[in-house]
Amino acid sequence: MEKKKTSVFENGLIWFGAAVSIAEILTGTFIAPLGFAKGFTAIITGHVIGCIILFLAGLIGGRTGKSAMETVKMSFGQKGSLLFSTLNVLQLIGWTAIMIVSGAAAATAVCNIGGNWVWSIIIGALIIFWILVGIKNLGKLNMAAMGALFVLTIVLSTVVFKGKAAAAAAGVLSFGAAMELSAAMPLSWLPLISDYTRNAKKPFLATAVSSAVYFFVSSWMYIIGLGAALYTGENDIAAIMVKAGLGIAALIIIVFSTVTTTYLDAYSAGVSCVSISGRINEKSAALIVCVLGVVLAIFTPITRLEEFLYFIGSVFSPMIAIQIVDYFIFKKDVSKKSVDWLNLALWFAGFVLYRILLHIDTPLGNTLPVMILTSILCILISLIMKGR
Repeated sequence: MEKKKTSVFENGLIWFGAAVSIAEILTGTFIAPLGFAKGFTAIITGHVIGCIILFLAGLIGGRTGKSAMETVKMSFGQKGSLLFSTLNVLQLIGWTAIMIVSGAAAATAVCNIGGNWVWSIIIGALIIFWILVGIKNLGKLNMAAMGALFVLTIVLSTVVFKGKAAAAAAGVLSFGAAMELSAAMPLSWLPLISDYTRNAKKPFLATAVSSAVYFFVSSWMYIIGLGAALYTGENDIAAIMVKAGLGIAALIIIVFSTVTTTYLDAYSAGVSCVSISGRINEKSAALIVCVLGVVLAIFTPITRLEEFLYFIGSVFSPMIAIQIVDYFIFKKDVSKKSVDWLNLALWFAGFVLYRILLHIDTPLGNTLPVMILTSILCILISLIMKGR
């Protein structure tokens, strides 16, 4: 394991790269039926909820020096955490494939050099390069990539918002559902953020900056998607960039935003594999995950982004609610135990509640009610157990 500590600035760069992605822009287009004002409010509200939770999750890893899945052991035990580590690896393989699929499709729309499979291999090769260089050694390369993405994203924003409002977007979406979609993306990073804050020189500041950077940039990506659907009448961001004549700039945005985001998925999958078995090499596992992602991207139809986001939320929202209560309120650590069955039962109750709420339209979405109820249950049961 690399022991070099990361600066606040380096952590901020990591989360800028995580937030700039075609998937975030695409998710923003889903919110268009609300119109711009309500859609904007839903995006900001959802991101506030998601990023506060993201900050608390990252702070646990930053203060303990443990990876995300290692912190899970503090609430669920050595073997109890295996459920979440395994699900995390599987969802990260899925994320890797989804990101490569969306990036390759967009790149092909801008410059077709033989079909999506060619761009999938190119993007996969660049991710492998990022993994081999290592997060601590990317340095100037990462800065250059982030600088280019920042400038080009401003250009894209100008292209999207320079026109007049198009016809109202088709479809029906409630405010609560839009808020849930907005919270879902930062929540998808819950089982990853501690993989990066664990190495921070200044844990609190690095976690705060990471969460704030992600909040602003991810909200910006969603708003670009929302604006694209409303002001251009187009949900395909690649088509917008082609029509605007961005050319090579469009390719740079698509390819490098996909690489800088997906690299984190593959890297964290490697970290989670180490949590499952200490005999696994972190970097080797990340490389295997990347290759699997490319294979899935080429040979399987992975496109259901909304359902995937909801699945991640249903698994990891109640999990982190229990962790937050255990760490910040009760200072609990059962990492030396095999399984904490009580917390696993609480998590399962939260998971079932989330799945039920997916079929009920609430003004607060699903995540916040599930986390509040799970937290209250966790506090009450902990107090009862202590009172015995």
